[in-house]
Amino acid sequence: MTEAKNLQPVSARAMKARRRGGLIPDLMGGGLTLMLLAALVLPIAVVIAGGFIQEGRASFYWLSHVLTNRILMGQLVNGLALAATTTLACMLLAIPLAIVRTRYSFRGAGILSALLLVPLILPPFVGALSMRKILAQGGVLNRILLEIGILGPRFQDWPDWLGSGFPAVVVLQVLHLFPILYLNASAALANVDPAATQAARNLGAGPLRAFWKITLPLIRPGLFAGGTIVFIWAFTDIGTPLIVGFDEVLPVTLFQRLSQEDISPLTYTLVFILLSTAVAMYVLGKFVFGRSATADTSKASIAEETRRLGLAGTLAAWLLFGTVICLALTPHVGVVLTALSKRWVNTIVPSVFTTEYLRFVITRPSTYRSIINSLMYAGTSTLIDIAIGCVAAWLMVRSKIRGRTLLDGLCMLPLAVPGLILAAGYVAITVKGSALESIGPMRNPFIILVVAYSVRRLPFVVRGVTAGLQQVPVAMEEAGRNLGASRARVIFRITAPLIAANVIAAGVLTFAFAMLEVSDSLNLAQLETHYPITKEIYRQLSSGNGDAAAIASALGVYGMILLGGTFAIAGALMGKRLGAIFRA
Repeated sequence: MTEAKNLQPVSARAMKARRRGGLIPDLMGGGLTLMLLAALVLPIAVVIAGGFIQEGRASFYWLSHVLTNRILMGQLVNGLALAATTTLACMLLAIPLAIVRTRYSFRGAGILSALLLVPLILPPFVGALSMRKILAQGGVLNRILLEIGILGPRFQDWPDWLGSGFPAVVVLQVLHLFPILYLNASAALANVDPAATQAARNLGAGPLRAFWKITLPLIRPGLFAGGTIVFIWAFTDIGTPLIVGFDEVLPVTLFQRLSQEDISPLTYTLVFILLSTAVAMYVLGKFVFGRSATADTSKASIAEETRRLGLAGTLAAWLLFGTVICLALTPHVGVVLTALSKRWVNTIVPSVFTTEYLRFVITRPSTYRSIINSLMYAGTSTLIDIAIGCVAAWLMVRSKIRGRTLLDGLCMLPLAVPGLILAAGYVAITVKGSALESIGPMRNPFIILVVAYSVRRLPFVVRGVTAGLQQVPVAMEEAGRNLGASRARVIFRITAPLIAANVIAAGVLTFAFAMLEVSDSLNLAQLETHYPITKEIYRQLSSGNGDAAAIASALGVYGMILLGGTFAIAGALMGKRLGAIFRA
């Protein structure tokens, strides 16, 4: 009995020390923190500092110059309006879909939900040209309306359904980004305790009032988690405005200035303005509007029973989902048709089909080289992300290392820092005359592209692996330790097999998004020999050549196939937890 009493404090201390982590986890956490500070914070600090120097001294000259420049401030306002409109439209589109999917069951619901994620597999700037082919004044839609007699023969009277400038960018961004809000809204609705809604209904509240007063406040954190990503994504998007021709936003101006070999402090000041605005929106979305309405809204106490829809309800659900899916897949259909068209003039579909361009892009040296470059950049960065992300997730979930909060914040910071800002930071530290000029955009940017891709997509791996670790009971690992296994043996024999699906899912998503990364690719690869796929697509679309659209679309088709396959793999492995990757 005495021996048992003596053993209890020792066991408790051992367990506490085990949870605490020890010297090695502390060193690992410190090393990761220093790496992220060097790869993420340092470049941003350098580029911001460059905007506050005038003639070798600290000065607010350039900041005051930007803030008093009516053209630049007008571009800032345009960008905010563009992002706000896109985010609001995505919410209005995603919330009804999420409600129907989580509250009702009907035949084909799983297939329709999977199809809703397809728009994420094509960057909106790739689909911009095909959308104009379909929705412009002389496009496919008007040709169809002419054939069925709705439009007259006068071309001048035909409408331009896509419009130009602001509306066109909003349409393309909404069709690409609404799945992110759909995933977050679905996850938030699944966590709402149905007892709260049932209580409201029992007190006489109608469905709309119960949703407005009870459900909406409870899912607000989830909505703003996804809305923050959508807002920042739309606010700092450079590809879509460039292709559409809407250059009245700050990201386009910044992109044009970063492409120059000699960069002025004004360019760095624009980076500071964009970053400050993006971080402010992130803070508002996460810590102000995204706070829980009540203290007890973390998880549903009981699972809500889904209502089985009859024939009429199923048809209505299919009509709702089908309409949105058809609209969202319009750019993808247009890209495929453009890639397969030999002749497409004044007809609803191409009059002559060909696979010439699909073969051409993998045999032409410049386009084939861009594919190889992207494979190298994305493959290397994905391996780095898996290594760092797995270690970081384990340290944050399974230990109590010193500086864990800082490490967690640095891992998630890329969600709040736009790719354009990060690219500007790498341009600043590799500028002409600097010690790192040899790896700059005008020389050999392999290293900075890999680092940029890794930093940008690290949150995906950390979130994916964290979700897997949270599903693995700690008791299983403790049982292995109690049986004499070392910490490393427990990790490789117990933990690793159980989270393998999450690691693979996060890895394939990271690889796919890196393959089609836009902001870093457009800014950090300035020589043709180093172009990744997205930079080559942009070069083709902006070249004005007769077959440029078909060549760019053919590259887009290969990108769609890659991303579509990876999403299918990730969805099969992670299921409903896939939405956790897209939360700020």
